[in-house]
Amino acid sequence: MSAVSDRLPTFPWDKLEPFKATARAHPEGIVDLSVGTPVDPVPELIQKALVAAADSPGYPTVWGTPELRDALTGWCERRLGARGLTHRGVLPVVGSKELVAWLPTQLGLGPGDKVAYPRLAYPTYEVGARLARADYVSYEDPTELDPTDLKLLWLNSPSNPTGRVLSKDELTRIVAWAREHGILVFSDECYLELGWEADPVSVLHPDVCGGSHEGLVSVHSLSKRSNLAGYRAAFLAGDPTVLGELLEIRKHGGMMTPAPTQAAVVAALGDDTHVREQRERYTARRTALREALLRHGFRIEHSEASLYLWATRDESCWDTVAHLAGLGILVAPGDFYGPAGERFVRVALTATDERVRAAVGRL
Repeated sequence: MSAVSDRLPTFPWDKLEPFKATARAHPEGIVDLSVGTPVDPVPELIQKALVAAADSPGYPTVWGTPELRDALTGWCERRLGARGLTHRGVLPVVGSKELVAWLPTQLGLGPGDKVAYPRLAYPTYEVGARLARADYVSYEDPTELDPTDLKLLWLNSPSNPTGRVLSKDELTRIVAWAREHGILVFSDECYLELGWEADPVSVLHPDVCGGSHEGLVSVHSLSKRSNLAGYRAAFLAGDPTVLGELLEIRKHGGMMTPAPTQAAVVAALGDDTHVREQRERYTARRTALREALLRHGFRIEHSEASLYLWATRDESCWDTVAHLAGLGILVAPGDFYGPAGERFVRVALTATDERVRAAVGRL
């Protein structure tokens, strides 16, 4: 077992425990803005769909029910502008983190193969490469990478942690470069429905991919847009050849989305009202926190989308974490997401209205 665990970095969140203890000691309690976990209720129509499917004694299928695949292709066409997707171009997964961590292994990558991801990025991209014993490299602009042995290119727009959005022109240029060099592109678009000062675009949009999904897969999650982090509900869409291979591998591995969750996803993707309502909650929290941070002396970069504010006081991120912990506010240090984040902190919008008001008052 240690041969596997030794490949992995120290779990970053363990380093935050002393600062969490400080924040918890605040007389009015902690305001936890560190982990982007939803705190608002699961919409009632989704709960009802889950309950209605609770009597599911048989095994679900890895590919999902026909109703689920209809919901996935329909949503991709309606929301992403994707054209020509069939059931073979979608695949449910057991939450997006599982997919990110095990994708290089499932693709058959190993020593000598390279995985690339953004310079500031979700740590699990690197973890996935390490688990597969593949090499890994980070980038500012992927088209400046050496394409030799580069097998998997991760895009992330809107970005976690920075909230940066890649424009349609940028995506088009990157896709063309990757195709020229035969590099598979996986685009993590889990925050696509949460654009504030930008309108995020999928790699599956015809203006980006030229109407072909060859070599392209987009990753989507219902955790944030529908408050379903506890349901482990996510899916892939794109190149049917790639997804067909993953389907076969995942069938052998028993990577099945539970049947009640599949029913809940059908309900969630068929309703846009709850998404608008959740966006309104996050908009209000974002506005309040952003203004309070700016008044407190922070500078905020990017943050035009996603569920975070990427903020700095031009000091070590750990000094900022300690300062805010003294106010009872817990945030994530920027170096969790790469050395380039060493002077930033990530401030999540995922706290109740009451806790956000508390944070604003303390700031």
